[in-house]
Amino acid sequence: MEWLNYHHLLYFYTVARTGSITKACDELRLAPPTISAQIRLLEENLGERLFTKAGRRLVLTEIGQVVYRYAEDIFVTGRELLDTVKGRPTGRPLRLKVGAADVLPKLIVHKLLEPALQLAFPVRIVCYEDKPDQLLAELALHELDVILTDSPIGPGVSVKAFNHLLGECGVSFFAAPRAAASCRRRFPRCLDGVPFLFPTENTALRRDLDRWFDSIGVRPNIAGEFEDSALLKVFGTAGSGVFAAPSVLDREVRQQYRVKLIGRTEEVREHFYAISVERKLKHPAVVAICETARKEMFA
Repeated sequence: MEWLNYHHLLYFYTVARTGSITKACDELRLAPPTISAQIRLLEENLGERLFTKAGRRLVLTEIGQVVYRYAEDIFVTGRELLDTVKGRPTGRPLRLKVGAADVLPKLIVHKLLEPALQLAFPVRIVCYEDKPDQLLAELALHELDVILTDSPIGPGVSVKAFNHLLGECGVSFFAAPRAAASCRRRFPRCLDGVPFLFPTENTALRRDLDRWFDSIGVRPNIAGEFEDSALLKVFGTAGSGVFAAPSVLDREVRQQYRVKLIGRTEEVREHFYAISVERKLKHPAVVAICETARKEMFA
């Protein structure tokens, strides 16, 4: 069985945190040769270079950055363990690093993450938004705890990660009051020829909407295509056209954007996933997000 020498890890972590062996020597009260030798032993044990030289500076390699993040978590957890055992408040909220796919509605992201802020202990959410491929790369480097997205990762993706279905729902159609008044015919026939605000073609919702409209013989007039769902809704609020949103957000969309509900369909389904490197979720905030979504939000 392989064992990690935590003294070696501490010396590495101190050098990386302080930025130089000299500063680490002052903090640890050790001689430079001692620290250098311990770091070399750690590199030999891991089989990877952790530092590279850039002039007079030591710079972390890509693997060194990964090891540093783990070391930081290990030593912070160790300090919290001592504080807990001695009955002292840790004073540090649990950190949750989330990657939200840029195609997800902001209201969905907020609604999914809200249970993490309602736990009995404080949680600090750090939320990043990006393309799913970029988020997966960051997840693989353990820079994220979880990704929220509307599509599962496929079998061809090289990142070893797991899909956790949070739930699914139908789609509702909204418009500003004046635009909604023009849709008085029976739904969904009333959408034929009306200005419609679509998500861009790289989204699952756009593909599903196109298939559904084709199947029922309805041809909305494409008034705009938007990658940012919040921007799309702003145009909808201004009366530029009808737009679609997950039915689970009906109340929030009507209240926030002051639009009218035109109709709903269950034939277009929105799916929402949490993606993690763990098959069995362990992070308590991620567990709370998944359980609340399945038992309440999409029940």
